[in-house]
This record gives sequence, C-alpha cells and structure tokens, in this order.
Amino acid sequence: MSGHIGTFALGIAIALPLALFIGDDDTAARVSSEPTTLAVELGEMFVRPASTEVEAGAVRLAVKNTGTAVHTLAVQGTDQLTPELAGGASGALTFTDLAAGSYTLVCTIAGHADAGMRATLTVTPAGSAPGMPAPGGHGSSTGPVDVDAMDELMAAPVKAFPAPTKGLGAQPLAAKILADGTKEFTLTSSMTRWEVEPGRVVDAMSYNGQVPGPTLAVKVGDRVRVVLRNELPVSTSIHFHGIRTPNAMDGVPDITQPPVKPGQTFTYAFTADRPAVGMYHSHHDAVKQVPDGLAGTFLIGTMPRPAGVRVARTLPMVLNDAGAIGFSLNGKSFPATTPIVAKLGEWIEVHYLNEGLQSHPMHLHGLDQLVTAKDGFPLPQPYLVDTINVAPGERYTVLVRADNPGVWAWHCHILSHAEGDKGMFGMVTAMIVK
Repeated sequence: MSGHIGTFALGIAIALPLALFIGDDDTAARVSSEPTTLAVELGEMFVRPASTEVEAGAVRLAVKNTGTAVHTLAVQGTDQLTPELAGGASGALTFTDLAAGSYTLVCTIAGHADAGMRATLTVTPAGSAPGMPAPGGHGSSTGPVDVDAMDELMAAPVKAFPAPTKGLGAQPLAAKILADGTKEFTLTSSMTRWEVEPGRVVDAMSYNGQVPGPTLAVKVGDRVRVVLRNELPVSTSIHFHGIRTPNAMDGVPDITQPPVKPGQTFTYAFTADRPAVGMYHSHHDAVKQVPDGLAGTFLIGTMPRPAGVRVARTLPMVLNDAGAIGFSLNGKSFPATTPIVAKLGEWIEVHYLNEGLQSHPMHLHGLDQLVTAKDGFPLPQPYLVDTINVAPGERYTVLVRADNPGVWAWHCHILSHAEGDKGMFGMVTAMIVK
C-alpha cells in the first residue's frame, strides 16, 4: 500500500509575481527576471498549500519547517531538494526557467510522503493567469467526489488487514547461559531489506535482522552481557534506555566509550538490579539510526499487577514515526500490523515504548486501558484511560481486559498518523476479542 495522501489545503500567503512592467524596457527586463516567490510550509504531516499555480519562468520556493520532526522538500521530476530541515529551519529551491506542467512536491523522509506530505504545483504557460488555491478541503482535488469510489478506496486497507509481509520484529531472544550463570545476548547490527507494508521494502538498520530488534527479558538480579557485533557500514553503539548500568556501559560514544566501528565488537555487562521496562537503541547518529530500526525492548522482571489479575500474555508495542520505517507499530504499518487476539475475559499486558520523534496519543476503542506503570516505575494508584499520550523516550505499561467482544480499532489519535483519503495506514492495529 502506498501513497497515503492526507494533505490539508490551507490558503496561505503566496507572494505575487514580481515581474511588474512599470518602467522602461531596461527596468521591465530587470524586474521581470526576478523569480515568483511561493511560501511553502512543512509540518506533521502536511505540505501547505496543498495545491497552487504559478506562471512558467523563474520560481523560488521559500520553505519553512514549522513542525518538530525533520523534513525536506523535493520537486519530483527535477533535481531540486532541500537539505534536511529541523523544526523551525528554513530553506529555498530556486528555478531559473521552470517549464509549464504539473509537479508534485514531497518530503523525502521515509514514510512522510505516504503520510500526507505531498502537494501539487501547477505551472501554467507564461502570460496565463494562475489561480489561488482553494481554501479547506481534503487533498488537492477541487472536482466532484465519486463517493462510491472513495469509499471503496478507503475500505481496501481494512479488507487487507492483517496483510502478510516478510519479517517480524520484537521477537523474544533466548539468552545463552554462561558457566557463571550470566545471561548473554548477541545483537548484530546490519543493513536489512525490511517490508514495512505490502510492497514497501526499505533499507533498514536492524538488530539480528529484525525491526524492532529482538525483545530481551531477564530477572531481577541476573548478570547480563550484551555483545554488539557491528556489520553496518557506519559506526554505532547501544544505550540501555531506562536500565541502570555502570557508567562505562552507558553506550554514548565519546562520553563513555568509543564508537563501535564497522567490523568491531563491543560487550556491555551489568547486573539487572531492579524491575524495569526499558529500551535499547543506538546512541550514535541516533536521529537516523533509531528511526531506521536500531531499537528494541529490554524487560527486567515484571511490573506489579492488581490483586487477582492474571495476564495471558505480555506484548511490547514499539512506536515509530520517522526514518526508513516511518509511521509504524513494531516495525509495520497498517494493514501489515499484527492484531492482538484475546479470549473473552483474558487480561493482556502491553508496554508502549516510543522510539519516534513525536508524541503519540494511543487510543483503544471499546476497551479500557488500566495504566499500571510509567517508565518502568509502578504507579501507586493505577488509573483508567481510553487514550494515553506517549512522548518520545517514554514507556507506559497498560492492562487491558478483553471484556467486550468484537474487533476494536487501536491507533494513534493524531489522525494524520493513522488515516488519509486512501484509508487507514501507519499507526493502526486492532484488538480482537472472541
């Protein structure tokens, strides 16, 4: 599934052409050579205006990233591309002689165009009168809507769910028990072709060929060794986020250790001294390596549960929104996400782990979420929610009782992360109670 276009057409200020023929021939020639300047706004997950027109000739796109995530802007069919723009940064694309035609503007960060970061630039022949974009609406179309066709298009992802794809992330990794009882895990970082959704295969960074990496679980008091073998073409490291380690094992290059270069091995060793819901991830060029796949779940012991609650199974739900993987749950985008199936009356424990760049309010339809721990710290008073906001780096533990039969949507409630005019995508799954 590709091309999830969820743009929002907003009429923002667009500078009028500067070719104002108000003087003599020399003045006219000089003024008319100035480019038409168009203001383009980038954010999560939109390009604004969604559609506009300009006359052929010299054109300058003044680009501003008003969001928080890193974005770019490219004009398809040309070689023009801004550098990666952090939140608040600006850039520009200048064309000396842009030919008449229709051009698509996209963010080239993986997954962002599919999530809605597309717009249309129509270049009309010189001398024509370009129109202003229509305010409001969905997408760039201003014509009549074929309701049946749109409904069929939006239903297609749901009908395909759960769509089969190659690869499954976050799988439990058994420890090797050493002679002294130490539990040893080997994690190999490498480039992996990863199918995020049917037909969309990306160049991901992985641990042991999985995105997210394998789930590691130990008991309180266990001695732990994690052997990192770096088969990437670049240096990397592992930081154990939310796990207490000796300083030398903190995994931050140039602060606590040298970077682990291609072909090298580094061994992390520590004692699991208290219960924890943690993550492990790269801390070297992390803004690229983590969203591209170098992250996983690390559990120590279990979180306390209310009296009488017996959990049928515990599952991690790793959230991502950027890099090669893009909007995803456990490395997959809807309809390739895995549904959570429970028998009526069972309790399911889910650990949310946000390895992305944005906050995600995770909303479960039809069932309550009992929040029992935050960042691996048990709450003195668990509380009920239907939506819980998980910020980058945060972990929340929730218990869900399967007490309401049916298929229930489970998704990020930032709608541009989950649904567009081609149906649901990205950060969506379902809980099936039967």
